[in-house]
Amino acid sequence: MRQFFLATITGVMFGAVVTTQVAGPLIAQEAEKKASIYEQLDLFGDIFERIRSQYVEEVEAEELIEAAINGMLTSLDPHSSYLSPDDAQAMRVQTRGEFGGLGIEVTQEEGFVKVVSPIDGTPADNAGMEAGDFITHVDGESVLGLTLDEAVDLMRGPVGSEIIITVVREGEAEPFDVSIIRDTIKLTAVRSRTVGETVVLRLTTFSDQTFPTMRDQLAEKVEELGGMDNVNGFVIDLRNNPGGLLTQAVRVSDAFLDSGEIVSTRGREPQDGDRFNAEAGDLADGKPIVVLINGGSASASEIVAGALQDHRRAIVVGTKSFGKGSVQTVMPLRGDGAMRLTTARYYTPSGRSIQALGVSPDIIVEQPPRREEAEEEENARSSRSEADLRGSLSNDLSEDERRQIEEDRERAQAAADLRGEDYQLAYAIDILKGLSALGPEYAAALARQAN
Repeated sequence: MRQFFLATITGVMFGAVVTTQVAGPLIAQEAEKKASIYEQLDLFGDIFERIRSQYVEEVEAEELIEAAINGMLTSLDPHSSYLSPDDAQAMRVQTRGEFGGLGIEVTQEEGFVKVVSPIDGTPADNAGMEAGDFITHVDGESVLGLTLDEAVDLMRGPVGSEIIITVVREGEAEPFDVSIIRDTIKLTAVRSRTVGETVVLRLTTFSDQTFPTMRDQLAEKVEELGGMDNVNGFVIDLRNNPGGLLTQAVRVSDAFLDSGEIVSTRGREPQDGDRFNAEAGDLADGKPIVVLINGGSASASEIVAGALQDHRRAIVVGTKSFGKGSVQTVMPLRGDGAMRLTTARYYTPSGRSIQALGVSPDIIVEQPPRREEAEEEENARSSRSEADLRGSLSNDLSEDERRQIEEDRERAQAAADLRGEDYQLAYAIDILKGLSALGPEYAAALARQAN
């Protein structure tokens, strides 16, 4: 017994010695790390004071500190940054759907400003800016070497003033200038219309008005068509939608899903992750859905497209999305400023991270360039039929039969006109027409499979 007791004491003492021997270097390393950090902070203070006292021109201490903070954040990734009090207020206004500017969402790539997407109906959109354009100069001043916030500041100015942006575009041999008149940007979060028996919901941004507006407009358009029985499906158009609020992306996705995961976020620590699940209720009542995306569809748009695609609730059509799969948290700071910090990555229900990869469409459909009007007129002139021939026989159909044929022809012509105007949208509508032609039983089977 005594031997056992002694052995136990010896083991405990040995364990204590081993623990001390292991913990000692760890404590020393931690102390050394803290000392190194303090040395670096002393170095920062030394540089700060030397700039204030010896720089060729007098500088404001507040501006130096803001620049240092912003440099620290922007070194992390393109989406982390410091927001001055004015910038923080502008961002809060933007999420409510109205702000001053050009109407483009931008990021930074290889030192240049890259257009994520122009916003529908804004000066940038009307001037012909496209997703993927690189901005190299603003009013003749190069943006190379500037931070994203500095480049954005160059593009700001009074409403009604002109700005000249130099653009490099894939497929164009030389850079070219685009003239844009600054204006107050009033975002219409959702636009809707009916095309035949299809309801088209165009989501331009994910502000705090996106879901309630979409819900109301969806109900209005279904009522215009005489009820859900007269609807063959829905198109959710997310092209050139740069994203916005995560909460709105979750609510829009939930609107068309009865159950299951919508999106999950994973931060640095396991406890920092979150998971968002759908609740019962489908605003589309199980009708087929086509989601349209392109290279300007980013962030919240990709959450919606990825969720509906993974649940097989929608067919995704278009071109690969932008690939912004990170979550930014805006943290208020003293003095009314804020810090926008990347805190997590988000993942689609199947576990896909789309960071830098984007959402791949189920059906890739490029948007072809518009044909020249002269070419269209030439094609119209060259179109001849039996009825144009002298002495051709008349048709013996009744007036009702003739009227029906004319109505069918008008619908077909409207579809053809839409292909010339927006080929991707026309393709999406044709998919829904095809599903509708297979009958309600097939559509119901698709809905059961999705859910």
